[in-house]
Amino acid sequence: MSDRWLPNLIYLEDAGGDWNAYLDMLYQAFVVDFVLSKPRWPGKRVAMKRYPEYQGKGATFWHMISEGGIEDERIPELRRCERIRWPKPMMEAFPDQKPAQGDPIVWWRNQRGREARIVLALKDFSYVVIVTEREDFVLPWTAYTVGQTHRRNKLQREFEDYWRGQP
Repeated sequence: MSDRWLPNLIYLEDAGGDWNAYLDMLYQAFVVDFVLSKPRWPGKRVAMKRYPEYQGKGATFWHMISEGGIEDERIPELRRCERIRWPKPMMEAFPDQKPAQGDPIVWWRNQRGREARIVLALKDFSYVVIVTEREDFVLPWTAYTVGQTHRRNKLQREFEDYWRGQP
């Protein structure tokens, strides 16, 4: 699968291997994509989850570059970091209708507890962006790579099951 329509990855080596410089580089890319210019989303505005903040950076940023179930113990994950520029174009590719053959992403809705979520995925299910729906806005929640084949297959089944039940 070709992802040439997505921005280039940002590598730790691009910051000379300096973690702090890399973190600044990632945050600046995030600010450009989500603060200075928000992604387009059909019929709703895009907001950010700011709290809890860590090192002066909001929760949405940390959820896009780190992993872990306990908020203040999340650990940066390099594959997420490298793809910090991918969530915005994936959100803007959201067609708000059943994905067609030529669409660059696939998507489906799911429920996680009380949260209504939209899962955006590359067609090979190797990378996903999770967007939480609210009444009049959406929140980009997290984004991550999917390395294991069984996890990709599970996501593909969720996608197929969702659209099988839709008119």
